[in-house]
Amino acid sequence: MVVIKNDKLTVEINELGAELMSVKSDDGTEYLWQGDEKYWGSRSPVLFPYIGRFTNGQYTVHGKPYKMNIHGFARGSVFSVDKRSDHQAVFTICSSEETLKVYPFDFEFSVDYKLDGAKLYMTFNVINKNSTTMYFAVGGHPGINVPFESGTDFEDYYLDFGAGAAPKKVELSPQYFVTDDRTDFKLDDGKLPLKHTLFDNDAIVLEDAPKTVTIKSFKTKKAVRATYNDMAYIAFWHATKTDAPYVCIEPWSSLPSRQDIVEEFTTHPSLISLDAGATYKNELCFEILW
Repeated sequence: MVVIKNDKLTVEINELGAELMSVKSDDGTEYLWQGDEKYWGSRSPVLFPYIGRFTNGQYTVHGKPYKMNIHGFARGSVFSVDKRSDHQAVFTICSSEETLKVYPFDFEFSVDYKLDGAKLYMTFNVINKNSTTMYFAVGGHPGINVPFESGTDFEDYYLDFGAGAAPKKVELSPQYFVTDDRTDFKLDDGKLPLKHTLFDNDAIVLEDAPKTVTIKSFKTKKAVRATYNDMAYIAFWHATKTDAPYVCIEPWSSLPSRQDIVEEFTTHPSLISLDAGATYKNELCFEILW
């Protein structure tokens, strides 16, 4: 376990999956979901090189079939710690014989965690080590404890996108695959009150949303703000049809697979295409307010 800290936050990160394990403020409040198996055993999986599930667990590259588990293999990989200080730690994996069996590209993928006051920056870096274009997706999946404070309940909180926000909802099939349908996502002056039934049909996936969202409550000053300037999509989730006391804020670069389509990576409508030898960077920021 790697610990980074400053006078505002103490953060723990596991080398397995480069996964956040704890985000505590200086008053001892734990903001990160702690992985209760009753609802969801993970805490903050890193999503790479794909987001979501595949039809029949399969996709193709130039017509050749490959199999990969939901959300890719980074979350089950042991990362090396390449840079470490009191305020920063960089975790890296590279392609190997094992990854090439499920993903036919040479790469270097790193997750850079850095503290700046009450802000935790999480930066994804991808290097294409091939002589041809590589295709991938990347995203975050941190679970945020809700409520933040004793004496408040889950339904005392809301998502604040800001006045004037008018995102579109990406509709899902009954099997939780992406469809081509988009609907207006209704907000109340930019706010979405939290209730457990929001997630009865799996994740809420939005496009054309503002690049910042904050979990707030009228009953406490404590809040969590996520900023994801270069992510095309944002999703929200907790375990379906439960009273799970958390909300995942999931900034995504790309959409999951479509219903009954075995996706071809070279023509996938939203995957990132990275030229030979090029580098990709995408930064998330989670700010604790209290």
